[in-house]
Amino acid sequence: MLDVCLLGTGGMMPLPNRWLTSLMLRSSGSNLLIDCGEGTQIAMKEKGWSPNPIDFICFTHYHADHISGLPGMLLNMGNAERTEPLHILGPKGLRRVVDGLRVIAPELPFPILYHEFTEPTERFMLGPYIIDAFKLNHKIICYGYRVSIRRLGLFDAERARAQGIPVYCWNRLQHGETVTDKGNVYTPDMVMGAERRGISVCYCTDSRPVPIIAEMARDVDLFICEGMYGEREKQENARRNRHMMMQEAAELGAKAQPREMWFTHYSPSEMRPEQYKEEIRRIFPVKFARDGWTRELRFEETQAEGQDGREK
Repeated sequence: MLDVCLLGTGGMMPLPNRWLTSLMLRSSGSNLLIDCGEGTQIAMKEKGWSPNPIDFICFTHYHADHISGLPGMLLNMGNAERTEPLHILGPKGLRRVVDGLRVIAPELPFPILYHEFTEPTERFMLGPYIIDAFKLNHKIICYGYRVSIRRLGLFDAERARAQGIPVYCWNRLQHGETVTDKGNVYTPDMVMGAERRGISVCYCTDSRPVPIIAEMARDVDLFICEGMYGEREKQENARRNRHMMMQEAAELGAKAQPREMWFTHYSPSEMRPEQYKEEIRRIFPVKFARDGWTRELRFEETQAEGQDGREK
């Protein structure tokens, strides 16, 4: 299972009813945050989620609306007497940027482990998450993310019995371990079926439309994409600042065919992004997300509607 909460949907500057960009994911007791704009901690409190158990923070890029909430977040974690390492992932320059922000959060009781991207695509396996980072096209180096939860194949007890594998080895094999017992070596592929469809979320913001976005968002359970501008007159502005029009984002959705798609990162000038709903949905059935939208994603045969992830 994967819980998804879009904490903030604003771009550039916070508004009274719209915090800056941030997404939080929870699975198997582990928490992952993507971006940490101003107001992220308040948005968490409003949702009833705590920042203290965050294990991983991923940054798309280092513009202030995506990272300005980090120093306060680190201080909060430190004040909670956290000692476990915090993994932070992001484009080249990550350590320099975070160390600069830590001038106002200099002493922390936990270590920070940095993972800087140097290639156009990179994969990390951290906790329950497979994190695929992919390079976008923004004014500075920027990456999108596909976060996946694997699902192993079914355990075949008949195959295990037929091969004389002791029952006390089964559990370890089910969890992907190779087991040596009394001189015999048993591997998971001896008893496990083909890997089943897992859960995946793609998150992309601050970019012009590029082909890799549709590739990474293909058939995901949830595609969250920048919908910076809806007004056609803003097209030149979008091209100049390397952002995306809602229409362009919807076209990426039509190519990728995710099971569900949300807009985020609205321009402050887009006070009522839903006004473009009719036009956008002729391209792809995108939902216009708001702060606090939540989705509970389950494995295929147990999919469930989240409390807040619906049209309101």
